[in-house]
Amino acid sequence: MLTTSVILFLWSCSYQIEEGEWLPGGDTTNTFLLGSNAFIMPAENMLVEHEPSFYTGNSFFNQAWVETPASTENRDGLGPLFNARSCAACHFKDGRGAPPEEDESFLGLLLRISLPGETEHGAPVSSSLYGNQIQPFAVLDVPAEATPVVTYKEIYGEYGDGESYSLLTPTYQLTNAQYGEPDSALMISPRVAPSVIGMGLLEAIPPERLNDLADPDDLDGDGISGKVNLVWDETNGVFTIGRFGWKAEQPSVEQQVASAFLGDIGITNPIFTENNCAPAQQECLEEPVGGDPEIRQELFDKVILYTALLAVPVRRNWEEPTVRRGKKLFTEIGCISCHVSSHTTGIHPQWPEVSEQLIWPYTDLLLHDMGEGLADNRPVFEANGSEWRTPPLWSIGLVESVNNHTRFLHDGRARNLAEAILWHGGEAEAAKESFRLLEAEDRQAILLFLESL
Repeated sequence: MLTTSVILFLWSCSYQIEEGEWLPGGDTTNTFLLGSNAFIMPAENMLVEHEPSFYTGNSFFNQAWVETPASTENRDGLGPLFNARSCAACHFKDGRGAPPEEDESFLGLLLRISLPGETEHGAPVSSSLYGNQIQPFAVLDVPAEATPVVTYKEIYGEYGDGESYSLLTPTYQLTNAQYGEPDSALMISPRVAPSVIGMGLLEAIPPERLNDLADPDDLDGDGISGKVNLVWDETNGVFTIGRFGWKAEQPSVEQQVASAFLGDIGITNPIFTENNCAPAQQECLEEPVGGDPEIRQELFDKVILYTALLAVPVRRNWEEPTVRRGKKLFTEIGCISCHVSSHTTGIHPQWPEVSEQLIWPYTDLLLHDMGEGLADNRPVFEANGSEWRTPPLWSIGLVESVNNHTRFLHDGRARNLAEAILWHGGEAEAAKESFRLLEAEDRQAILLFLESL
């Protein structure tokens, strides 16, 4: 008579390994270096002519910017208001930021802000006092905007088998506001810095593929109604599909990099040429600039190339029976409806390396209603206050090795992958409940599958 363990083993092995799933980035996959440096490698198929630009871009991504005026002509222009002095300060080793503890300064997590309404192109309306993002740091002689503070409340629940768990609910406040009392209607959205691997591959997924996956009116009746976020493309002056940012508010690697340079470090660039000073911030407006723009086109393009061609690491343990069983359960309880496993990229006009690759990011890049528990109640273009882009899951199991933490979701409130699942609501409520009601060994199998990605 077969034992339960033998039955489970045979059932796991019956779930077929799909060709290439262990290479999530296709030919770009990093098969060389894992551990704490797993996210720093270039695409394995990177063209020789792209190597100098990649490593120059790496330098400007990692090294700190300084105040104007300075002898370091190519690296001055910091601020006047900023969240960090370098890209790597939040994306350490190209990885993921973590939220602060209750008594810590904010680094790796920032607060987007806006007022009700929308601009001519549908973007959120900035505050005349504080712009569209709270910057808690500033250069000399300029008051920092405010000090953001987070407090956590613990809430409790039980799995179906009676095992208890707890979740952290964060609350955000602004203290030491230097430019006047914030508007009572101000909307605040916390955003933790995501890892930056594989972005060129995500940009290369054909728009037709994303439109085919979208089902905004849930015509198939499965309870999942993903939709594209149509956002404004600053370079081309048109609305297009958003792919990057927690609400898919940026259409391209270029615009994501440009937005981060300006909003996070205060560096003007070829896309966003005006400093990040709100109309009421006189001292900020009077500060000298470090160039027009502060990062010139040639260097800006190299940072974009660097960001686009960072490789996704190879999967681990994909052949193990428990991992294969976890993948089967992940599919059966419905997680795969939004975390779509694979896509084939199209022809990218700039980066042949990411073209025509079978990739396994486990995302549809679409907006989904995640319920009131995760809502920030701050709309961005087509995304309403409870909708978020499905984040890619590739390499999620390496975050602890690279960044020494296991904080997940858009604000890092989840302390591990199980908590991240348990926060799902809205369209993902049924999948979350299915996970909660599984036996402990089945829950563990799903978690081991996720850690293999």
